[in-house]
Amino acid sequence: MGLDLYQSFPVARRVFQEADEALGLPLSSLCFEGPEDTLRQTINAQPAIMTVSLACLQAALEEGCLQERPAAFMAGHSLGEYTALVAAGALGFRDGLRLVRERGRLMQEAGERVPGAMAAIIGLPEDKVTELCYQTRAEVCNLNSPGQAVIGGTREAVAQAIEEAKARGARQAIRLNVSGAFHSSLMGPAAEGMAEPVARTPFTDAQVPIVANSTAQAITSAEAIRRELLEQLRRPVLWQRSVEYMIENGVTTFVEIGPGRVLTALIRRIDGSANTENIGDAPSIRREAECGDRSDE
Repeated sequence: MGLDLYQSFPVARRVFQEADEALGLPLSSLCFEGPEDTLRQTINAQPAIMTVSLACLQAALEEGCLQERPAAFMAGHSLGEYTALVAAGALGFRDGLRLVRERGRLMQEAGERVPGAMAAIIGLPEDKVTELCYQTRAEVCNLNSPGQAVIGGTREAVAQAIEEAKARGARQAIRLNVSGAFHSSLMGPAAEGMAEPVARTPFTDAQVPIVANSTAQAITSAEAIRRELLEQLRRPVLWQRSVEYMIENGVTTFVEIGPGRVLTALIRRIDGSANTENIGDAPSIRREAECGDRSDE
């Protein structure tokens, strides 16, 4: 993951080197060489994805694909909210890396303390998902797009909710391969553990408004950001509402930065008229190098 960026762009190489120095471990080698099982562990995956995303952003800026901080808003899904904060100038890269590694450690620990599960529910409206969670004691964890939600909770609650969702006509109800019930009350211990690291980390007001996961509203102040980083651990990610908020406030083009195209696909489901771009690797950066200004993102 990210090796093509490292090999292609000196500015991306510096991002990986800075990550290794900040964490005091060879994160770049883990990204490039694995082993995959170790890379997938939450404590490693979170700083790795953040590093690759920011290396991609820096390379895209240097190659002229994007203006410096080109957006009217920035947003990220779960972990991506930290990446957005760094991009918006509210959080330093090194500080952000240390926070997300600790976040990953605490989330992994919370999942081991109270084993939980998550499941994707496809094809049920939000009110029906909320209702089945109420009846099974599962919780809504992500509201991603129309008809696509993720639920979580104890393994027993999620197993019951999966069966109930199928009985209610869901097209799919699939248990996810995750190590805990993220963005649910089971992450309360992780939120408590993050309180002190977040409090001691220097934040500044964001230079670009961040649309918060937990409220789908724009925030800029350092204090609001601190509150959001604790709340988003144990509350649902309101991604559909976040995208709708940005569209209502004039956004017509969305650029997804970093590995994968999941958010691009979700945005298209939320509003098929939105323009979407994805910059996630060296070929896409080269392809977009002549893309011109994007002032309404």
